[in-house]
Amino acid sequence: MRMLLHKCPAWPAPMAVLAVALCLVTSGRVLSAANVQPAAGGRVFKAGAVASNITPALGMPRVGGWEAYPAAHIHDELHARCLVLDDGTTRLAFVVVDNVGVPREVFDEAKRLIHEATGLPVAHLMMSATHTHRGVSARGADPLKMGAPFDEYQRFLVQRIADGVRRAINNLEPARIGWGSGQVPQHVFNRRWKLKEGETVMNPFGEYDRAVNHAGGEMRNKVLEPAGPTNPEVYFLSVQALNGRPIALLANYWLHYVGPGGVPQDHLSSDYFGAFCDRIQELLGADRQDPPFVGILANGPCGDVTNGNQAADAPPQPKYGPYGKIRKVADDVAQEVMRVHRTVVHREWVPLRGAAAELVLKMRQPTPAMVARAKEVLARPANASPIHIREVTYAERTLAAQKWPATVSVPLQTFRLGDLGIAAMPFEVFAETGLEIKAKSPFKDTFSIELANGSYGYLPTPEQHALGSYETWIGTSRVEIDASRLIVAKIMELFGQVNEAQSSGSK
Repeated sequence: MRMLLHKCPAWPAPMAVLAVALCLVTSGRVLSAANVQPAAGGRVFKAGAVASNITPALGMPRVGGWEAYPAAHIHDELHARCLVLDDGTTRLAFVVVDNVGVPREVFDEAKRLIHEATGLPVAHLMMSATHTHRGVSARGADPLKMGAPFDEYQRFLVQRIADGVRRAINNLEPARIGWGSGQVPQHVFNRRWKLKEGETVMNPFGEYDRAVNHAGGEMRNKVLEPAGPTNPEVYFLSVQALNGRPIALLANYWLHYVGPGGVPQDHLSSDYFGAFCDRIQELLGADRQDPPFVGILANGPCGDVTNGNQAADAPPQPKYGPYGKIRKVADDVAQEVMRVHRTVVHREWVPLRGAAAELVLKMRQPTPAMVARAKEVLARPANASPIHIREVTYAERTLAAQKWPATVSVPLQTFRLGDLGIAAMPFEVFAETGLEIKAKSPFKDTFSIELANGSYGYLPTPEQHALGSYETWIGTSRVEIDASRLIVAKIMELFGQVNEAQSSGSK
């Protein structure tokens, strides 16, 4: 309160109460009575949040590109941002980690520690990666080997995630919750392009694709149209203390990381995800609080979405300095969230539900012809001319895929927060799959979180598999071609479970 008075103009003593009220309203920290829905029957809803620092030591290789550069500078800290919600009967926890993709084994170990320390059911714990391309690997010393022992950073990450959720539980306090969505279309473009009739392009396996994942340079005259849709919506849920103090805001935007923008290759950064969290805190007037406000931005289905307009008739793109475009995207998303946030009704109680299931999928296996060709490629002299710039990389991935198991069990989750539904999947999901889930959901509002509870590569639809290109190649896509359809069907089953009237009663 002292801080708020200090920020207000000088007022005569008799007007002190009015001054405080005006400052709170103008900072967006108190909603009118019309924008608060009281709880009935004495029920108490609680929320707690924490940002747990997961920044690695300098010197680790920065991943997210084809080459890994030792990190020489930390532009901004990396975090595991944690939000815990409790309706008095059911408790849920959401964790969003600044990483390109976290293996299931790492998340599972963090969940085990949390469950042992708090009793929180594993099915009620959701953990996802932001997909920043400016972090370090959480995939271990041998990312092509499934089930390898944890390395030092993986062990550190497990502990920091577990600590973060426990600290968020410690911060639980009576709260109210609201949600909404806005439109930020100017930064989402489908990066996959269908080629014109008769046009093809050779892939690393010596075969021909009918789509490319970029339309620049020599491809500009060969492409026909984007191969899929995008989703311009930004979703968010907001939790506040009963006096209006912001506790946390969890947003969901369906955009891959932000393109290079002159960012040095040896910098670590949380990308636009972290920049959004910082900006929304500023817009909400929520800095220097105790407990601190926590902004969170989870990535939605965007395995085929980029921030650059590659269309032939696209207007000239502005030139940005280092981190300039990251800040631009973050600010635009935060400004739209803030615009809608002013109209959101915060409820003092909503029912919470969570459901989880395992779905067994077939792993893709290379054909004998693919294996033979991969061996041939790797046996060539180092100065041999490749037919594709990534020919050697995918030859190595082809041989590694021989050791994959025949099937893999992947975790899927759904949540209900009042009449809001959330789906969580451990893949880089295409936008069209996320839109299909939204259209079929039984809830009034629905969004999806990708790279949740694991990282199993890209999830193209069968139709996208038929077109080919990077996201469909074995090594970047690991599971059967019909996997997206099987996953949508299972998500709908789980939505049915959390939509049931009666709670399971689990804590």
